[in-house]
Amino acid sequence: MPSSAAEGTGPTTSRLTVDIRLQDRSVVVSPAGELDHDSVALLHERLADALANPDTDRLVVDCHDLRFCDSTGLNALIAARREAHDAGGALILAGLRPAVARIFEITGAHTVFDIRPDLASAVTR
Repeated sequence: MPSSAAEGTGPTTSRLTVDIRLQDRSVVVSPAGELDHDSVALLHERLADALANPDTDRLVVDCHDLRFCDSTGLNALIAARREAHDAGGALILAGLRPAVARIFEITGAHTVFDIRPDLASAVTR
């Protein structure tokens, strides 16, 4: 499962990168940068890859390097959570920065997600 990057505004920068890996029987998706309307397609793609992994039923989105998330990013995470739940699995968010956590609080989405303070606590079963 290789990393991917979205095209950014400059030739050597990208607004969002998304790594995906297996860790402690969990699929860990790690978005880094800014998640918005222009970059959400990459996250959709990587979440679909993670949800299709037959080796685990636990998806962890490690947000510690995510600096910004708008409503389109939030909607992508909500859709992935629903898909994981419908398939009998779980989606856990980890390491939300205050600016990102704020959108979850404002919208009330924090009440439907399992949010952990860090990756270590999210991959622990």
